[in-house]
Formats: sequence, C-alpha cells, structure tokens
Amino acid sequence: MGAELTVTAERIPEVTMSLYRNSAWFLKGLTEFTRSAFLTAAKRFVEKDIDVALAGRSFMITGANSGIGRATAMAIAKRGGTLHMVCRNKDKAEEARADIVKETGNKEVYVHILDLSETRKVWEFAEAFKKKYKALNVLINNAGCIMTQREVNAEGLEKSFASNVLGVYILTKALIPLLEKSADPRVVSVSSGGMLVQKLRSGNLQSERGHYDGTMVYAQNKRQQVVMTEQWAKAHTNIHFSVMHPGWVDTPAVANAMPDFHRSMKESLRAPEQGADTVVWLALSEAAAAGPSGRFFQDRKMVPAHLPLAWTHSSPLEEQKFMSVMEDLSKTFQPH
Repeated sequence: MGAELTVTAERIPEVTMSLYRNSAWFLKGLTEFTRSAFLTAAKRFVEKDIDVALAGRSFMITGANSGIGRATAMAIAKRGGTLHMVCRNKDKAEEARADIVKETGNKEVYVHILDLSETRKVWEFAEAFKKKYKALNVLINNAGCIMTQREVNAEGLEKSFASNVLGVYILTKALIPLLEKSADPRVVSVSSGGMLVQKLRSGNLQSERGHYDGTMVYAQNKRQQVVMTEQWAKAHTNIHFSVMHPGWVDTPAVANAMPDFHRSMKESLRAPEQGADTVVWLALSEAAAAGPSGRFFQDRKMVPAHLPLAWTHSSPLEEQKFMSVMEDLSKTFQPH
C-alpha cells in the first residue's frame, strides 16, 4: 500500500478528531455563519450601539481596500472618524479611498502602503507612524492571506505566518504605546471560524514539516491570533482587545483561495457589510468596551473560542511558550 496510504496507530485518534472537528464546524457553520444566520441574529441588535459620532477619533484598518476591511472603513468614515487605510496595493487603495471620500464626504482618509508579509517593513512603518501621529484610538487587524502553496518572503519566513501572525504581532505590539496614550483605546482582530478546528501550535510555525495545506495553515494562524488577543488583554489592561469571527463572507479572498467552497455556498454567504458589522460594533460601541477584554465574538455576542469536545484548548505553558517565540522572532527584525 505504501507508507503514505497507511494511517499509523498513533495517528488514528488525531485523524478521528480532525474528522469530528471538521464535521462539527461545518454543521455549526450552516446554522450560525450564513447570511440567514446573520439576519436572525440582527433582530436582537441594538442599533443605537453603533450610532456614534467619531469626529476626533482615529482608526487604523489593515486590508482596508476590499471586503470586510473596506466595509468597515466606509462605516467609520460615515460617522466622521479619521481613517488610516493600511493596504498592500497602491492603485486599489487609492481607488477605495476615492470611493469612501465621495460617498461619505469625509476627507480625513489616509492611505499607507504596507505589505504585512514584509516583516522588517512592518516595524519601520509602525515606528514612522508613531513619530508622525499623536494618537491612535483603534487598531483593526483585518488583512489576511491564504496561500495555495508554501512560499517564503525575502526574510525566509513562510508568507501566511508572516502576514497573519508575525505582521499582526509586530504592528500591534509596536503601536501599543500610542494606543495607551489615546482615549478609549481598542484593538479588534478579524479571525475566522476555521480556527475552531485548530489547537495552538507553538512549533513548526513556518509549516516546514508535513504536507502544506493553505486553508489549514490559515486556520492555525487565526487560532494564534485568538491566543495573542487573550494574552495581550492580560498584559495591557488599559486597552480593550477583542477578536471576532465575521461568518462566511463573500469576499475576493474567499473566492480566490477556496473556489469550491465559494461556488457551492455562494447563495448563503454574507455580504461584506454583514461580515463587518461586529468589527464596527467592537470598534465603536460603549456596549463592547463595557465587556471583558480579550474575548471572541460573533454577531455582536461573546462566544466560546472552542468547539465542545474538540480538544483544542492549550495549556498556559504552551501559550506562554508561543508568545515568547513570537517576541524573540519579532525582535530579530526590529530596526535598531
């Protein structure tokens, strides 16, 4: 049969658990992550929660030129917030900015060009931003990438990890001093329901060993974001941290990275504005800031970050090990 077709005895529980997690996740998705699930959840939303004037408050959104990021940017600009759009593609960013200014009449919209997978440049950008701007009230970590095959960046780091985890870690960590000096500071990270099928890994962060499955690497990255959020909330108690799942959303990223899923679920996928709703709520509302920091949200509600019986919990020791690996790795790219 060949070794590649043989499931060894010690891997049987792992394979069985993966099947269970994936099945439980898909069933949960069909009932909670779809467009119709959003419409049902929206019946309990308090609309005045996000009826907030934002003049004088500044927001940084990564990946702000399309999908959930763009919908979030539009919602914030409409309410008068100062917007810092951090985008990889200059042409798309400028086009999105022009649309946002035209539709909202808000000219306080600034474009910054940065590829989060370029690790040293993330540090350089954050340090330059702190020198130029005196305040940042809210950081929204929205940008993400799903790779179809393993690729490395100029620094030799696997690109999905570099963008979704290390880039987010460095940007957030570097901007914490600026956030701490600002009024009602918040950090909102956009995760994914896929993280529910993943247990935190503190080793093999670069996906060097084993078969490379881009969607599973992305799901692991999103689990890592949840753990980072929980740990930051403990370490920086004067900033409100949260992480959220937008549901299954019809975005260019999903269409490109998961074409079969996108095609089969297209009629049930949420509009970007529906996916962005909880991001906007977490970034703006008093109700969100009144709740505990470091939690996981879906449709304006705090929800568990683990599926029942899925064995995805990690120990405090594993989480501390992961955070210290991230700290050490980030420092190796820090400009001196």
